[in-house]
Amino acid sequence: MTSIELKGLTTGYKQRGGEAVVSKDLNATLNTGELTCLLGPNGAGKSTLLRTLCAFQPALGGTVQVMGHELNSYKQHELAKLISVVLTDNGGVKNMTSFDVVGMGRSPYTGFWGRLNEKDKAVVGKCFQWVGIEDLKERKMSTLSDGECQKVMIAKALAQETPIVFLDEPTAYLDYPSKIQMMMLLLRLARTLKKTIFLSTHDLEHALQVADQIWLLDKEHGLVTGSPEDLSIEGEIETYFNREGISYDRELCTFQISHETARQVELRGDKSKLEYRLCQKALIRNGIQPVEHTTDCPVVISVPGDGTYRLIEHGKETYKAVRIEHLLCTVVPAMIKNQIAAIREAAELKPYE
Repeated sequence: MTSIELKGLTTGYKQRGGEAVVSKDLNATLNTGELTCLLGPNGAGKSTLLRTLCAFQPALGGTVQVMGHELNSYKQHELAKLISVVLTDNGGVKNMTSFDVVGMGRSPYTGFWGRLNEKDKAVVGKCFQWVGIEDLKERKMSTLSDGECQKVMIAKALAQETPIVFLDEPTAYLDYPSKIQMMMLLLRLARTLKKTIFLSTHDLEHALQVADQIWLLDKEHGLVTGSPEDLSIEGEIETYFNREGISYDRELCTFQISHETARQVELRGDKSKLEYRLCQKALIRNGIQPVEHTTDCPVVISVPGDGTYRLIEHGKETYKAVRIEHLLCTVVPAMIKNQIAAIREAAELKPYE
């Protein structure tokens, strides 16, 4: 079921002397029960688009339909029951308890005084359960970590009981495990509660692995939408994000850094073993290109699969390491030493004239 539809939308600002257009002719839909991530480089217009969809600023052209009606046809109190918004700045609630903050989500239903009745308190309690933060109810917001604060704000948005939830950079300032946990939480909430969850993020790889739909936005290519897999097959993700030194793996939906290599070394071992693959990765990261079965490399690295890494020079083992970092300390000097020896040998065979 489509909950939001963009038709020829133009975003930007009205200013003295005219309009400053940020994005134009945007066409896309958001669906119930799906997590959608808005991706794009800095300056692409993500924040402007999100503010426009939240009705924080007017569109310059086109329409945004929410639940079958134009966004600007709703009154403010009506939108408060349709769309909830989670922002990254939560500084104004630091001295409140988590329960009080989540209770603020009931404001569209509590009237002027904002007093919670038993039904409101039950909804708030249920939201703590959905997000998995029951133990934070009585904690002051100032005592919580960034990730815990974000979860409290998501619970507040759920307490608002809106079918649509917008989030601006919900994984900003979180450590890596917390970023993954946050994205998986939002996916679970979209699926189980049948919410339309739409967020802007710079965590590209997390979004590609978790989101149901991706919106790609930049000034040059405009807006393209689809599942991560379809956008990978069609080459759209590479079009938007490929830069020099970066390559995209369509099958894994991940980006790889491309390292320049200036030397070669023969690498022997079982390619299916983790030690072999990570040794290969470490060599490339250090500017050394591993090759197979060559007679041109006097230096060979053997990964026999017994937890060791062995350096072989001219058929003779000269060093055995149990850690890759120790191997790297010896392989480059060994290669340079053999290159110098080869130069001296050539000079003796063909004296300089």
